[in-house]
Amino acid sequence: MPSSLAPATPLAEWTGEIDGLTFRVLSTRHAAADAPTFVLVHGIGTSHRYLTRLHAELAARATVHSIDLPGFGGLPAPKGAPGVPEISHALGTLLERTGVTGAVILGHSMGVQWVVDLAVQRPELARAVVLCSPVVDRAHRTRRMQAFLLSHDSALEPPRAALTVFREYLRSGLRWYAAQARHMVRYPLEDRVATLSVPVLIVRGSKDRIAGQRWCSELRDRAADGTLAVVPGHRHLVQFTAPATVAAGIRRFLGS
Repeated sequence: MPSSLAPATPLAEWTGEIDGLTFRVLSTRHAAADAPTFVLVHGIGTSHRYLTRLHAELAARATVHSIDLPGFGGLPAPKGAPGVPEISHALGTLLERTGVTGAVILGHSMGVQWVVDLAVQRPELARAVVLCSPVVDRAHRTRRMQAFLLSHDSALEPPRAALTVFREYLRSGLRWYAAQARHMVRYPLEDRVATLSVPVLIVRGSKDRIAGQRWCSELRDRAADGTLAVVPGHRHLVQFTAPATVAAGIRRFLGS
C-alpha cells in the first residue's frame, strides 16, 4: 500500500500492436512513488468496460492498467486463431514496453488463463496473480456446458451487469468468440497454476455456478502459495457487482 493517498492521474488510453496483435491499454497512474501496480485482464467476449468499477476502486491506492485483448472491445481480430500462450506472450511484451514489472496481475473468467500463462512465461512481471471467477472447471470442460452455465448465470445477474457483458459479446463477433472458446475449454488451468512461482489469490462469488467452490478449492490447493476468497451472495461477475469487496480482499491478501 502506498504511504500516502496522493491523487491518481486521469485515465490515459493508447492502442498498440505486438506481433500482429492489437491491444488497448487504459492506465491510471498513482502519484505515490511506492504505489503498487495492478494489471486487469477481461474474459472472453468482453473488455475493460466491465472492469471499470474494480479499476476505480484499486486506483485509489495504486497504479492500474486495464488491457483490452485482440478482437475484443472493438479491436480488430487477428488472422488465424492464436491460442492462450501466443496471446499471453504478446501481452508480456506489451507490459514490458509499458514499463510494468512486479505487478499484481488479475484476470477474470477466461482472462485467468491469459494471466496465468503470462506469469508462467514471464514471472518477473508478476508479484502475485489474482484469479477472479476462473474457468474452465475440468468437470464441465465442453463448450455446450459452458454455454449452459453462462446463460443460467447471466439470467440471474443484475440487469446492468448482464447488459454490459451482452453489449461486449456483440462487439467481439461470433467468429472470434468461437475461436477463443475452443482454446478456453482445452486449456489445462489446474496444471498451469501448479507451475506458478508467485502467490495466487482465487476470488469467486458464492453463487457462481461457472467457477464453483470445488473447482476453486482445487486451484487453491494446486498452487504452491494459494488463497481462496469467497464473496457471499454474488455470481460470476463479482468484480462488477462487488468491486469494493473484491478490492479490499486483494489488499488484505497482499498485506498478508
